[in-house]
Amino acid sequence: MASALEDPNLEHNFKGHKDVVTSVDFNPNNKQLATTSIDKCLMIWNLKPQTRAYRFTGHKDAVMSVHFSPSGHLVASASRDKTVRLWTPNVKGTSTTFTAHSAVVRSVNFSCDGNFLVTASDDKSIKVWNTHQQRFLLSFKGHNNWVRSARFSPDGRLVVSCSDDRTVKIWDTVSRECINTFTDYRGFANFVDFNPSGTCIASAGTDNTVKLWDIRINKLLQHYQVHSASVNCLSFHPSGNYLITASSDCTLKIMDLLEGRLLYTLHGHQGPILAVTFSRHGEYFASGGSDSQINPRGHIVDMQSSDPPVVDTGIDFLSKHKSKAAESHSPSLVTNQVNSCLDPSHRVSSHAMDPASGDPGITSTLEDHTGIPPTFASTLGHIVEQLDVLTQTVSILEQRLTMTEDKLQECLDNQQTVQQVTTS
Repeated sequence: MASALEDPNLEHNFKGHKDVVTSVDFNPNNKQLATTSIDKCLMIWNLKPQTRAYRFTGHKDAVMSVHFSPSGHLVASASRDKTVRLWTPNVKGTSTTFTAHSAVVRSVNFSCDGNFLVTASDDKSIKVWNTHQQRFLLSFKGHNNWVRSARFSPDGRLVVSCSDDRTVKIWDTVSRECINTFTDYRGFANFVDFNPSGTCIASAGTDNTVKLWDIRINKLLQHYQVHSASVNCLSFHPSGNYLITASSDCTLKIMDLLEGRLLYTLHGHQGPILAVTFSRHGEYFASGGSDSQINPRGHIVDMQSSDPPVVDTGIDFLSKHKSKAAESHSPSLVTNQVNSCLDPSHRVSSHAMDPASGDPGITSTLEDHTGIPPTFASTLGHIVEQLDVLTQTVSILEQRLTMTEDKLQECLDNQQTVQQVTTS
């Protein structure tokens, strides 16, 4: 689309989550939206009116972050249950899971080629994984408090992270070292990301500010204080000329980065807004928050569309099968409330759904879609839970084995040193 933004119009307002919406992301094909929530579910919404949405269950605790792979064939989710899951975004909802950290996983992000994942956790670490093998590759350690967000640069060479230790750090994936640290003494950043060219980073702060740094010269370029409460998330327009922010003051703000000024203020959510993102081509953006609603905005105005039917895929009894990135199933979009907008403009009042009205009706049973009886699905679900426990146990044993090996090597090194001293 052109670099100039058009006025935003409310296109959809979806309701399906039972609790706070924590993260939103568009499928690169622009046909679906993924959302996560404190309700432990991942939802995939289809942007076509009256098309079924799917609720994926499998995480044992709140789901904190979601991201589509560049191909759109995989969706990654991060959870308080310390795991990351990779889903195929279709009616089957198959997923594979791996224990990624020793504490809450707050952020997950694919590299531009889809081959790698970066995760951030309350265990103070950032980790990089091989997507298809789900294999740990490397970790970055330097933060001394919870890490809220970690994102790859557009070329995949760098990773930016932010932490409750009030720092934003830039990491080199080749040298595995921190190459720069930006400090904010008045608060910490909830979210951080690179601009599309990879030359700047922006942070969303608890001190109500948004800051942009040029990482080539390590200089603060712009500082916005347009919100009256904590800024929870932000997203660059693909042109790099605009930035949208979500805040606990219940508003979205769009900044014109070329002129360094506030462009639009958008109202509609009835509580703190925790998530916002532009679509890959910039013609839409979606937001979600504590009112359990998702608001996708766009140039196609359809104020009359009602909530889509929601299909529960049940507990991920199919997770024993490996997710196949090559599958070309079209993912469906799921969110609690989504607003998609083309280019944002003046104030837009989104239609707020009544949380007391409950979820949309289930149009068909799980057995209708999968052919698997509920009792069998329940048994398989129990088996999966036991396997998860075994996986975590093995992970702990591996950590202890590594510690034992390190201690043994240290003893051998000390013994060798003593022998050398005795000999001399």
